[in-house]
Amino acid sequence: MITLHVFGPAFGLSDPSPFVTKAELLLKWAGLPYQVSRKGFFKAPKGKLPYIDDDGACVPDSTFIRWHIEKKYRLDFDAGLSESERGIAWAVEKLLEDHLYWPMVYYRWCDDTNFKKGSARFFRRIPWPVRGLVERSVRGKMRKYLHAHGMGRHSEQEMIALAAKGLASLAAILGSRTYLMGEQRCGADATLTAFVTGALCAHFDSPIRTLAEQHANLAAYSARMMRENYPALGQP
Repeated sequence: MITLHVFGPAFGLSDPSPFVTKAELLLKWAGLPYQVSRKGFFKAPKGKLPYIDDDGACVPDSTFIRWHIEKKYRLDFDAGLSESERGIAWAVEKLLEDHLYWPMVYYRWCDDTNFKKGSARFFRRIPWPVRGLVERSVRGKMRKYLHAHGMGRHSEQEMIALAAKGLASLAAILGSRTYLMGEQRCGADATLTAFVTGALCAHFDSPIRTLAEQHANLAAYSARMMRENYPALGQP
């Protein structure tokens, strides 16, 4: 049995981390039996979620989880795609994970209003005398991560401009197709679903959400994919 280590549902999302949602969608689509655990964060081999335990094999990172599934269980999430289409699908994943993700992080962790109604809930179990110190420390680390990545060196308006270009590009690539690359689902659909749904999350108010809502095809795609894969959650 595969164990997927997750944070758990929050903010109307299957998981606050789009990387976790991506990994879970891949497990669902592979048809593999799995269970989830919310107790693995402090044992995460790279200090992040998700990771899986597959009969003793520990595999961190959503992309390496995908490659592990494909290799061990002889699956190809991109079956039917040409080499060119595979390249486009990979490029879309990297746009989402390396470009759209960081503005989302900024508005969830660095915006005071969003933090108070969102990520602050992760600190509720910490005794109140030290909770504020821990919150400030973690938020400081998030700002350092943003700065180290490079996105945090931009002004807020520059981040918004980059996110706008990325979302417009995603909408143009998806077009009127059912799935990212056509009428057949591919591996990058797990990433597109997870990150666009995160951007559209109604729990947070941000320019990223406003920009995503302007693309009707992305919003419709997200709603349909969530209904199909997480019916208990309803529409995000």
